Amino acid sequence: MKKEKVYNESVSGDGKHAPEGGNPADGAASDANVTDAATAETAKMADGTAAEEAVKTETSEAAARAVEEAVAEWKDKFLRLQAEFDNYRKRTLKEKMDLVQTGGRDVLLAMLPVRDDVQRAMAAMEKSDDVEALRSGVRLIAQKFTEALRQKGVTEMELKDKEFDADIAEAVAKFAAGEEMKGKVIDVVQTGYMLGDKVLRFAKVVVGE
Repeated sequence: MKKEKVYNESVSGDGKHAPEGGNPADGAASDANVTDAATAETAKMADGTAAEEAVKTETSEAAARAVEEAVAEWKDKFLRLQAEFDNYRKRTLKEKMDLVQTGGRDVLLAMLPVRDDVQRAMAAMEKSDDVEALRSGVRLIAQKFTEALRQKGVTEMELKDKEFDADIAEAVAKFAAGEEMKGKVIDVVQTGYMLGDKVLRFAKVVVGE
């Protein structure tokens, strides 16, 4: 009987045995630890995201500053280049104008001696009746004038008895001149002149047919 009593006491107990599954206090502490760890991990992730955003923002700002500096540099180069081109255009235009004026001045200076000779010839005509001397004087003036033109690159076209060339001459009339002179210049009505290799004045000629 005594053994049975001890057995019953041990089975029934005093209600102080822990339930199956562990200590409740220990479970609550474990849940709190997990929550704290999750919170810490979340905070860590937030800090990492904020750092990444800060880096991205700083990179974007640096890129924007670099673009602004590049734009400012190219704008400055463009303005300088535009100013240099404008100065070059003005200088070139002035040089061209000076060249034209200087070229005309040189030609006029070359013509003045011929003008002097013409004036002397006119004065001689009033004092002399020697026709032959007057002819010689006029001939010399013509030669001097032709030489002055030649020095400036102006040469007379020699077209008589040559094949008609519409690129340098204008046919003002046609005249029957036989088979031998057909298509050739038989007379020059107005002399043509070349300036270098370009036509200064077209000749006016009569062409045979």
